[in-house]
Amino acid sequence: MVTITSYTTAVIMCVVTMICWGSWGNTQKLASRKWSFQLFYWDYSIGVLLFSLALAFTMGSFGDGGRAFADDVLQADSKWLVSAFIGGVIFNLSNILLVIAIDIAGLAVAFPVGIGLALVLGVITTYIARPSGDPLMLGLGVALICVAIILDAVAFKRIGGKGTTAKGIAVSVTAGLLMGFFYSFVAEAMGTVDMSSGKAVLEAGKLSPYTAMVVFAVGIFLSNFAFNTLAMKFPVDGGPAVPYSSYFSDGNAKTHAIGMLGGAIWCLGTSFSFISADAAGAALAYGLGQGATMVSAFWGVFIWREFRNAPKGTNTLLGMMFVFFLAGLGILVASK
Repeated sequence: MVTITSYTTAVIMCVVTMICWGSWGNTQKLASRKWSFQLFYWDYSIGVLLFSLALAFTMGSFGDGGRAFADDVLQADSKWLVSAFIGGVIFNLSNILLVIAIDIAGLAVAFPVGIGLALVLGVITTYIARPSGDPLMLGLGVALICVAIILDAVAFKRIGGKGTTAKGIAVSVTAGLLMGFFYSFVAEAMGTVDMSSGKAVLEAGKLSPYTAMVVFAVGIFLSNFAFNTLAMKFPVDGGPAVPYSSYFSDGNAKTHAIGMLGGAIWCLGTSFSFISADAAGAALAYGLGQGATMVSAFWGVFIWREFRNAPKGTNTLLGMMFVFFLAGLGILVASK
């Protein structure tokens, strides 16, 4: 399999993770307006699974280091396969709850509460599972990124977000708590790479990043039959239930392809995060990835022009947001 041992390369891959995590949501905007999130999410989960398999049988099977994907699955300890699978289930539930929170309370509430909480908890739990880097610098970097996320929320509120509700905050907190724990399950299941022999040797019994991604994706896809089915039967907007037949009758090849593209983009970012976790440190890989909120804000500000009618002073908030984000990013990179 292709292994990464260079810290610089690993950080670059983490930045790609951040870009992918902050950009896949654009595909939902590109899908038909009549195409509900629940139906889009089926294509998204299929795209994640298919792309994870494509990477596993290419990057995960070629190269001199580690183990090929098929060999890695056969030698894997069942408890680590279960751990990666649970990580996928937890992520899927948290991601669906975050979307529900956005629908209830708006981005201005859901993102700073949900993603901010996930960022803090994720770095802490992942660091505990696989310690690497200076904990004080990691904490400072995370704190600055959290400030940037809050500034983003304040700026978004100025253009007219939904009202804050106790229900929306509760769902946001639940989503953030779950999202803060999923990465540690996968990080713990992945083996470390030993270079003492001059060749990359992967820890026995544990999973390669490519195997972990496939098992993680299977967890997302299978749990979708429970979580997304409930979301289809009980839409949070109070509208009618979304039948499974709509997936075939209302969608077309283009609609399905856009959804799967969104899943592939997200999967590429997540795979790079897993692949770089050993060289960069799992906590850093997760922390950098969650800076995706700022990438999403970039799309909203410069591409979708969501702030073009914002009141005076909003641009100052946005400028401060990017300054705090870049400062936090720099400290995270320097933490190892």
